[in-house]
Amino acid sequence: MSSPAPQPRTRVTRIAQEAVDRARLTVVPRVRTRAPRVPFVTLVSLVLVGGIVGLLLFNTSMQQASFSAANLEDQADALAAREQTLRMELDDLRDPQRVATQAQQMGMVIPAAPVFLDLRTGKTSGVRTPATREDAVQLLPPAPRMPAVLAPPTTVVTVPPPAAAPEASAPEAAAATGGRSGRGTKPNR
Repeated sequence: MSSPAPQPRTRVTRIAQEAVDRARLTVVPRVRTRAPRVPFVTLVSLVLVGGIVGLLLFNTSMQQASFSAANLEDQADALAAREQTLRMELDDLRDPQRVATQAQQMGMVIPAAPVFLDLRTGKTSGVRTPATREDAVQLLPPAPRMPAVLAPPTTVVTVPPPAAAPEASAPEAAAATGGRSGRGTKPNR
């Protein structure tokens, strides 16, 4: 007969042995699995190509925008210059001196004594006289006279004609010139 005490011990020993057997580490051979490189390389290549194409498109659009902006600035400058020219022409056309000169050329007369109209009452103030060409105010003053210093009197110098000598005979004329006539003679040396 066996004693009851060894039974639990053997049972615990057996359970412990099974636990140790289960817990025992074993070396498992490493399974080499390589990640496929083709999809990764393809993905990286596509990202790089997409980035480069995107940069090129962005650069191209920026260049086009720059050209458009430069073109619009040139147009704005040309329009500003044209506006300035038109303003100068308008100021010239509005010049009171030019308007009055053209009115005189058309036959209008500026009265010597102006008359004023009060718009509230409708009454005039001033002496009302008809305007005539003789009494009109001249817009352009007469041209100034040139000082006498700048316009001296003209000096005319007359040269008398040479006195006509009595005609002498040919031999006397040859004797007077020393026997030489002006033609065909050679000088003596």
